[in-house]
Amino acid sequence: MQRIARLGKRAYHDLTTLPSQKPVVAHGPPGYSAVSGHTVTVFGSTGFLGRYLVSKLGKVGTQVVTPYRDEDEARHLKLMGDLGQIVRMEWDIRDEKSIAECLRHSDTVYNLVGRDYPTKNFNYEDVHIAGPERIARIAAENGVSRFIQVSHLNADVNSPSKFYATKAEGENRVREIYPDATFIRPSAMYGAEDKFLNNMAIWSIWWKLNNAETTVRPVHVLDVAQALSNLLNLPKVSGVVNLPGPSTLTYQYLLDLVSTVTLRPPSKAPTVPKAVAEAIASVGKTVWWPALSPDEVARRFINDSEVAGDWSTVGMAEPSEIEDHAITYLRRYRSSANYVRPVEFPPRPVLTASAE
Repeated sequence: MQRIARLGKRAYHDLTTLPSQKPVVAHGPPGYSAVSGHTVTVFGSTGFLGRYLVSKLGKVGTQVVTPYRDEDEARHLKLMGDLGQIVRMEWDIRDEKSIAECLRHSDTVYNLVGRDYPTKNFNYEDVHIAGPERIARIAAENGVSRFIQVSHLNADVNSPSKFYATKAEGENRVREIYPDATFIRPSAMYGAEDKFLNNMAIWSIWWKLNNAETTVRPVHVLDVAQALSNLLNLPKVSGVVNLPGPSTLTYQYLLDLVSTVTLRPPSKAPTVPKAVAEAIASVGKTVWWPALSPDEVARRFINDSEVAGDWSTVGMAEPSEIEDHAITYLRRYRSSANYVRPVEFPPRPVLTASAE
């Protein structure tokens, strides 16, 4: 009787046929050693969000192609899936042949490629417009049934920030090729090795622009990664999916949060006028290490969009608050004497008016 029950259970599999006629057959025990039946390509897999998405996909048995430019940047991804499930491939965003090689066996493509600041080799147009358009076109030529593009909550072609404007234009280019593509728009993300809380703990002066009154809706990177992973097994979601954090906060509150959690005195750095910050950022473009860019200065004066979140669309409840995770990422900035002291948070201010 037990043998019959086991045979019946094993025959109970999930069978889905993609538009390309490729069957998706999930089998095996749940977890790391399962086979979800999906093969996906994650462009931008070595980035901040990408590594968490690869981990989420690998844990449920998805075969993940992880394109890379620097082999050392992709080494740690190999351990995020079972044997043979994480496939590393070298690529270049301007090389169509390498792009085709990376996605020709996939049924879903995630494009997470982005750039916070322009460089002499890759400007915003190269990364946010030409890149997504090229990847989408090659994906369509190879019969990839699903395309998921990660953009930004503030994407707007009319934005004074070139970062936000090119993100929106990139969406438009992809939409022309994949009318039913999914566009994920997260707000500023925080987590391990982020450029948000960590930068506030080190360079607080650059977060005081606009008197630190600019409002943001920070979201935990693991919540965004889980949302992206969920999309793979949900009915196709088309159009824009906004994924902001649960609360609207000012940079001043976040600076106070960093100071309180790390048990360090508040920063006494002055508020730098916008014109001075832009001049300093322009000089910073001449150095060979990442420095504050003029576009980042512009973004410090732009409030996050107040659109409603679409977390239920991706099978999730509201994301976690930043206070729930702050100590995890900021404890290393405490002194040895304060390392294990209890965590306290500053009072949240009441927002009465929007900053410009």
